[in-house]
Order: sequence, then structure tokens, then C-alpha cells
Amino acid sequence: MNNKVILITGASSGIGKAAALMLAARGAQLALSARTYPALATIADEANRLGGRAIAVPADVRVRAEVADMVAEAVTAFGRIDALVHCAGVGILKPAEQLSDDDIDVQLDTNIKGTLLTASAAATAMLKTGGGRVVVPVGTMGRFVMRGSAAYSASKWGAVGALKAMATEWQRSNIGVSLLYLGGVDTPFWDGIDMRVQRDKMLRAEDAARAMVYALEAAPAGVLNEMVLQPDSHQFI
Repeated sequence: MNNKVILITGASSGIGKAAALMLAARGAQLALSARTYPALATIADEANRLGGRAIAVPADVRVRAEVADMVAEAVTAFGRIDALVHCAGVGILKPAEQLSDDDIDVQLDTNIKGTLLTASAAATAMLKTGGGRVVVPVGTMGRFVMRGSAAYSASKWGAVGALKAMATEWQRSNIGVSLLYLGGVDTPFWDGIDMRVQRDKMLRAEDAARAMVYALEAAPAGVLNEMVLQPDSHQFI
């Protein structure tokens, strides 16, 4: 990862933060993005202390103009983008009949539209410099379903469909797409979820980050297309 330029969305907490710090320790150059600046600035400072080089670039992935500015700022700072690690996402788990229009809209807009806008903008920049990698921890709800996941699963399955379709467009352009189906990761995601879960049995954010590093370090001639990583209590679920 030494000197690789990596754009990370959702970098202010959880999996995105863990990935930023792990990649910084490996010498990566990072453009860290989320909607709010203060938390990003703190993480960028920590990443710089770990040996990487990081900048904070606030953006809302649901807004095309902000995504374009985010990518442009990363390219201006580092000259290129070698990889996108797209961790921005929203999850609301509740029975379908209890979902408000806002609950549905924010998940579809963030998880589908935000993924499509961010991946396509980053890939456009990568195509100008010879290609790169797109790594997205879509979560197991992009592959399976559970009670209370109607809108969330719909948004994640939609993101998977968008990413796989874009991957076919980027064939032979040296842009590889890795989809990580991570189950049960103990992050602030669960703070607002009204559901009985055993967070001490979940994966840690660092476990998820290691999976992303593994995908990024795949041999140049190959692409890690998909990986399922579950807590040992949820194998093959």
C-alpha cells in the first residue's frame, strides 16, 4: 500500500475509520470523506501520525456535485486515485409496515445512488491513469435477508446490482471491483438499532479492514470479486 492513493468514504467512524488507520500504517495516501468535517480532520491527523498522508474531504455521496468535488480534490492533492474504498452507507432495521418514507428514501439514496455516483466518479478518474480498484463492504444484507431488513436489503441488493453492472463496463480497463459481504460488524451502526444482538460475538471493525486490505493487495493480474466474512456463530447464513 506504500504511496497508493486511496479514497475512503464513510471514513469518520466504524469500518471506514478502521480501514483508514490500517492503510495509513501501511504508508497509503488517503483522501478521507464523510459528511462532517471535524471527525474527519481528527482521523486524518491520526492517519498522518501513523505514517500515511491524509486529507479530509467532506462530501455527501447522495449529491452528484459534492461527489465530483470530492474526487477532484483527491486528484488535485495526490495526482491520481488508485483505489476507492466505499464505506458510506445507512441502515435502518425495522418491520416493513413501520418504515416511514424518510426511512426508505435515505437508504435507497445513500446505498444505491451514493454508491453508483461515487464508484462511477472514482472510476472515471482511475481510467485516466491506467485503472485501479473499487472495494465495497456491501454487507451480508446485499446477499441475504433477515427480519426487518426490507428497505435495507433492497438498498444493498440494488448497490450490488449497480456495482456488478459497472464492473462489466470496466472490463479490460484494469478497474477491478471487490464486493465484501461482511456479517455482523461491531460498529456504531448498531447504536441506533432496536434489536437484540450480541455485539461481543460480532466481527470487529479491524477484521473488516483487514479484509479490505486483502482485496486491495490482490495480484495485479487478478481481482478478488466477492468475499463473505461472517462471525463464527453465523457461518453460511
